[in-house]
Amino acid sequence: MFSHPDFEAYDNVGRDTEQIEAAKHHTTTRLDLITWAQADAAPFLADHPLPGSALPELDLPAYRSALAAAQSPAEVSAVTQHLLDAAAPVLQAVSDCLVEAAQWRNRHRDAPAGSPPKLLMAAASRARDVLAVADEADLARLRAEYDPAPAPRPPSPAPGRPSGLPPASPGAPSGGQTRGR
Repeated sequence: MFSHPDFEAYDNVGRDTEQIEAAKHHTTTRLDLITWAQADAAPFLADHPLPGSALPELDLPAYRSALAAAQSPAEVSAVTQHLLDAAAPVLQAVSDCLVEAAQWRNRHRDAPAGSPPKLLMAAASRARDVLAVADEADLARLRAEYDPAPAPRPPSPAPGRPSGLPPASPGAPSGGQTRGR
């Protein structure tokens, strides 16, 4: 069964449905894995204390209030760009830490697709992609406002009619022929 001493397959007291179901199939849940890892890492974390709080928070209510009051694409863009500028250092730092986790002990080298190092590298890339995609969306909004696509050209004249002439009246001969010949 499982080698971890905290896991008792038949002890369902205090376990949720996911844990009981996982025990039936000889697997573990996310919560079990995290709990075991935290217990095993406690001595390490005592020697390497990490911040007790989350990363610094942005004042999101101010951004939401400004967005609600915005009346033009320029105003929405100003708020969006300010938010992206404020979030960029945090997302970059998160991305950098994920890359370091992926490169731990060089296990990322020759790692197969779907392995933890490859997944961590993908997560690091996606953390930065958030900024790029949001910026692209903001620029598309501004382009639609300030640099719209040119108006569609009128349809081409029918073949056989010189351009620039008004359309022929119904029943008129085509191709520039005159009556009576």
